[in-house]
Amino acid sequence: MNVKTTICCVLLLLFSTSSAKDVDLRVKGVTSIATTDENFICATLDWWPPNKCDYNDCPWGNAGILNLDLYNDIFLNAVKAFNPLRIRLGGSLEDWLIYQFGKQRECPLFQKKNDGLFGFSKGCLPKKKWDEINHFFNKTGVKLTFGLNALSGKKPSKEDKKNWKGDWDPTNAIDLMEYTISKGYNIDSYELGNELCADGVSARIDSVQYAKDITQLRKTVNLLYQDANTRPKVLGPAGFYGKEWFDSFLQNVGHGVVDGVTHHIYNLGSGNDKDLINKIQDPYYLSQVAQTFKDVSDAVKEFEPSSGPWVGESGGAYNSGGKDVSNTFVNGFWYLDQLGMTSTFNHKVYCRQALVGGNYGLLDTTTFIPNPDYYGALLWHRLMGSKVLSVSHEGSPYLRAYVHCSKTESGIAVLLINMSNSTTFEVSLLNDMNLNTPREEYHLTPKDGNIQSKVVLLNGTPLVLTQSLHIPEMNPKLVDPSSPIKVKHDSIVFVHSKSFNAPACM
Repeated sequence: MNVKTTICCVLLLLFSTSSAKDVDLRVKGVTSIATTDENFICATLDWWPPNKCDYNDCPWGNAGILNLDLYNDIFLNAVKAFNPLRIRLGGSLEDWLIYQFGKQRECPLFQKKNDGLFGFSKGCLPKKKWDEINHFFNKTGVKLTFGLNALSGKKPSKEDKKNWKGDWDPTNAIDLMEYTISKGYNIDSYELGNELCADGVSARIDSVQYAKDITQLRKTVNLLYQDANTRPKVLGPAGFYGKEWFDSFLQNVGHGVVDGVTHHIYNLGSGNDKDLINKIQDPYYLSQVAQTFKDVSDAVKEFEPSSGPWVGESGGAYNSGGKDVSNTFVNGFWYLDQLGMTSTFNHKVYCRQALVGGNYGLLDTTTFIPNPDYYGALLWHRLMGSKVLSVSHEGSPYLRAYVHCSKTESGIAVLLINMSNSTTFEVSLLNDMNLNTPREEYHLTPKDGNIQSKVVLLNGTPLVLTQSLHIPEMNPKLVDPSSPIKVKHDSIVFVHSKSFNAPACM
């Protein structure tokens, strides 16, 4: 071995040694710091037609609910695997949608129209399609949130065409609800409008007027659904947070009107941002949105404590997400960090845009094959319980840690996200009392180490559909609890420690 080779070997040895960091994870398990809904994980379905395009790319295909193949076996099995999955059906065009019930006979399709909302003409939900949608949801056990047209009965102001005036007309919504009740279709919640609050996106409603409108929705739901035990929840305002608008809305809406205060998050910027992939791997950037979660949580606690904050829609990057980024492994750093962060701020539900569609779908738009974030969502749903615990460490900010009580068994569930592209962390879970019980670990890594891969490995094995097109089993590896948790660079790890002594989880 020559001198140059020897030096290279020594340098490589030094580098590999220095790139592993020891981290002590401190979990405070005496009391919980927040709670989520048991069905915290939620995904959206949208109304976009195939000609919804952004940046010369039309990534929706037939993923909009009016064109979606509800009989596809992969799609069916992917939804069933959550048992149940919470789905929010809504989006930008919901306030431009009429329902083919009651006196509404004509049922036009969404068409491109320059002066229409989001560049489209009004569209319609056919009665036959509503039946198909509900049959699918019934078959898969979905907990459905349905977004209602909040602009019904309103007209744009002459002074400001973006500002819509007048009272909400619930007539068409009542027709939909009455038919839905007559058929025995289950609705978990109704949400009024989409992105009409604060400054709005393509339209807006005054906060006091919106409070009046959603109060009308509550009265309508209470009247039509007589049984309080099966009565759908009422959600709103389903838009971007603005302190003045939100505070005014919450002060003007009556106690008990709103069950969930929904807001939207697209904190990564536009889908064509060349810096998108770097933002996703930057913990300092990702932390900036925490203030919004805190502000919404504080406002709900102050003005409507019987309710709870929800993230009603979040796709990371707006305008359909980032091509070759939002549907790949790297997006999990943003997505799972969002789940962890919002849960610590007492958010009850987090709805990912989208289950299928755009560049940010949990499932592939054409094949329905799961993208990496699907498996991250499924593991969260199965492992992370509703009680949130305080956790801290003094290691690198590139290592994120979140801890909940375990969902179905004793102990705690831990989520570790390593955004570093070079450092491995060896994490010791302090106060793990019983070292005789094996620890369960689920290590997610990208295929071939490529963070923009659409294939994710679980404990070194690619997650692929079974021959019968079902979601594969996701079994943990059993680890000696006296050893540290090895979190490789560019990886995500879920851990279930059955033996951790956390009184809050008893």
